[in-house]
Amino acid sequence: MLYSIINLAVFALLIALLFKLQKAKKTLSTQVFTGLGLGVAFGAALQFIYGVGSAEANETLEYVNIVGYGYISLLKMIIMPLILVSIIGAIIKVKDTGSLGKMSGGIIGILLATTAVSALIGVFVSNLFGLSADGIVQGAREMARGAALETRLDGLASVSFADMITSFFPGNPFADLTGSRPTSTIAVVIFAAFVGVAGVTVARAEPKLGASFEHFVDVAQSIVRTLVRMVLSLTPYGILALMTKVVAGSNVSDILTLLNFVVASYVGLALILVMHLCLLAFNGISPLRYFKKVLPVLLFAFTSRSSAGTIPLNIDTQVKRLGNGEGESNFSASFGATMGQNGCAGLYPAMLAVMIAPTVGINPLDPSFIISLIAIVTISSFGIAGIGGGATFAALIVLSALDMPVALAGLLISIEPLIDMGRTAVNVNGAMTAGSITSKWLDHTDSSVFEQDEAPEAELKNS
Repeated sequence: MLYSIINLAVFALLIALLFKLQKAKKTLSTQVFTGLGLGVAFGAALQFIYGVGSAEANETLEYVNIVGYGYISLLKMIIMPLILVSIIGAIIKVKDTGSLGKMSGGIIGILLATTAVSALIGVFVSNLFGLSADGIVQGAREMARGAALETRLDGLASVSFADMITSFFPGNPFADLTGSRPTSTIAVVIFAAFVGVAGVTVARAEPKLGASFEHFVDVAQSIVRTLVRMVLSLTPYGILALMTKVVAGSNVSDILTLLNFVVASYVGLALILVMHLCLLAFNGISPLRYFKKVLPVLLFAFTSRSSAGTIPLNIDTQVKRLGNGEGESNFSASFGATMGQNGCAGLYPAMLAVMIAPTVGINPLDPSFIISLIAIVTISSFGIAGIGGGATFAALIVLSALDMPVALAGLLISIEPLIDMGRTAVNVNGAMTAGSITSKWLDHTDSSVFEQDEAPEAELKNS
């Protein structure tokens, strides 16, 4: 207990250091990088001194997690209100309901297209590194995970593609506002779009009522945005706690055993990021300036491993730093957290399928296998939200569709958290890329905002 108290005292000092940086009006990027570095150092120190799974480390992390989990919970708290009022407000201000189809179609199209390319990248890096499931030893944890996946597949088999699409519709919008279903985010987006279109229709028929409703939405947006800024100001502290837990809880021996797959995964993720930046450059958006502005979002996604939890920071960055339209920002952040995820639904299932293919007598370089794999990955990425989302579910769908043993998906449980960090960052970047490109296409981008240098945290709060 004494050691845990000492550890927590050190953690409190690190929080005080971050608070001092915030008071000194350092940029958000500086604060986030500092929190990340301190978290890595503190987590590594805990592992080095006490070892993985020690009572002292676990007790310390239990309390450190109050900050990390508390921050993610606050982010989840503001997701639904933010999406609801922002999309309604964006539609009312644009007053062009016809652009909704172009906006949503462009974003979904980009998400699915980049997921297909991500699957192809997964095939490439797997063959480049010679990955195969043959050389992986099934330990007790892996076997237990595999058995659990087999059981889950029985429930997934009864869910058709039509069922997935049907689940997007908000049968009970109030229940979806509580996040009661895996597809609640998309359901709230659809509900907000209907309310926004209804508001525009009322404004055309009865301008006075329309003006009152628009004023109400403006007030709601101001309150929610203030709430968002309050929560986002806690980002450096959240990253400090989350990174401490990740590093202190990582098993180095497991990572070294499967190092080849880890390296191959991050090479693939890097190639996907390069693809995103090339798409941005092709559409006249400076990739270097873009990357500099979104880096704090990617760092948070990396440490939190939560695409949904990153939605508020994603939207805030798209609007205030990239200059994207509010509609595109909200739609892309929301859709990108539940479908077309380049890392979880594109790269990972493809790599797993290529690894497993030789064990069932399939040539992973066979063109027909590659084409089938890419098609299945792309389609399943669109319906992942209907059955819960995440890389595991994506892998289950793809492997079962290819008639491969899904239990082998449990082989990588030891390094899952480490890989998932990079996958989540790529997922979020894919969503922001889709929003940026679509906003550019529809001429909704404020170039002056994009060209501005990063403002100090205090200025961001007042913007």
